[in-house]
Amino acid sequence: MSITQQYLLDTYRARQHDEAAPPAPGVHDWQVVREWRDERQFRAVLAGRPARARTRIQHAMSRRPRLVRRSTG
Repeated sequence: MSITQQYLLDTYRARQHDEAAPPAPGVHDWQVVREWRDERQFRAVLAGRPARARTRIQHAMSRRPRLVRRSTG
């Protein structure tokens, strides 16, 4: 059974019992990745190694769109 089929089955069962639907597959994936990265950095600091990864703010600032000025000709 695939993840999608299991999700649909769980959603169907939740509706039958008037319960809240479960979260869709993949909804919390990025949060899990962030928590894993934070844990890895924390363990590196405890072991005396530098935590080399960029902070979330630095990462977000590097991805922001840059304004491009058009030359008027």
